[in-house]
Amino acid sequence: MTSMKRTFVVSAVIAAFAGGAVIAQQSAAPRVNHEWASKAPAGKHHTLPATLETVQWGWLDPKEPPKLTINSGDTVSIETMMHAHDKIQPGTTIEQAVELRKANPGGGPHSMTGPIFVNGAEPGDVLEVRILRIEPKPFAVNFNLPGKDFPTIGALASEMPEGFIRFFNLDLQKRTAEFKPGITLDLQPFPGTFAVGVDPDDPSPRKGGAKDPMAPVSTLRPWKNGSNLDINEMQEGSTIFIPVFLKGGLIWTGDSHCRQGNGEVNLTALECSYKEIRIQPIVRKDMKLEWPFIETRTHWISVGLNEDLNVAMVNATREAVNWLASQKMVPMTRYEAYALVSMAGDCRVSQVVDVRKGVHCMIPKSIFTNLKRS
Repeated sequence: MTSMKRTFVVSAVIAAFAGGAVIAQQSAAPRVNHEWASKAPAGKHHTLPATLETVQWGWLDPKEPPKLTINSGDTVSIETMMHAHDKIQPGTTIEQAVELRKANPGGGPHSMTGPIFVNGAEPGDVLEVRILRIEPKPFAVNFNLPGKDFPTIGALASEMPEGFIRFFNLDLQKRTAEFKPGITLDLQPFPGTFAVGVDPDDPSPRKGGAKDPMAPVSTLRPWKNGSNLDINEMQEGSTIFIPVFLKGGLIWTGDSHCRQGNGEVNLTALECSYKEIRIQPIVRKDMKLEWPFIETRTHWISVGLNEDLNVAMVNATREAVNWLASQKMVPMTRYEAYALVSMAGDCRVSQVVDVRKGVHCMIPKSIFTNLKRS
């Protein structure tokens, strides 16, 4: 075969593979359920619409009256809003987005539906929350704030002095979004912010500089109660375990994402809102946790948070090691767990833009050869 022919054939093969990749990416993402988990009998089903009465902008207030009261095992379909009480809409300019960001000093941009009171949830318990279904609304947005005005917000803020905003129409049937002609993203929706009631010992500043530990806490910083975790593995079919700090648990969700890369480097993901995120909260009195923990069909995921990314990495690693050393499927020492995380754990930067940076370490279930699988 001549050099010219060989080059042509190789190019054709590469083009075929590339075309196949584009076609595959444009097809609808598979839907996932909890077939991998133990059966959880469902109680009553509830709905919580997003209104100005049920949605709080940028703050988790432990004194906010519950918008819904449910029992452990009940299911809830929750509607969410776009940022700033739904004020971010197609046609919003970057200048208007900046004005909205400045309109709530100290608070986050997030619109949080809740709180939901879960009967029987007490401080010291754990809420196991199964994410059963996510149905987005038909548009999304991504923006970065101008680095000249917000020099610390975004990994490259100093290199991006101007702001940028772009809206996207979502193909909800294919569950895709066209970034621009030639680039199509498959939707991978998950709640960027999912919280229970605040931890009174959270060192975050309180609204208005209040010294009361039960004063409202901004949604900006993730913490032991979850909040702005931005962990993109928390998709439909996953479960998050969160320690309870206040009676009733007090569940909130918002900052809805339709896709996000690890790091969320420019400040925002493919930000959207949901017609429905359906959850099933289960009160676990047989568990004790200090930090949130996530389980998916394929992985166990530990969480580490800190203003210093290096410390966040240490925290996530420690949580992974502690979990492996305490699980009963294959007993092991902490030294063995430490070695296993080093060999098989995949520690990823969740986000670097929420004041407290996040790392999550993923332990694959596939390495446990005796694990029962569906």
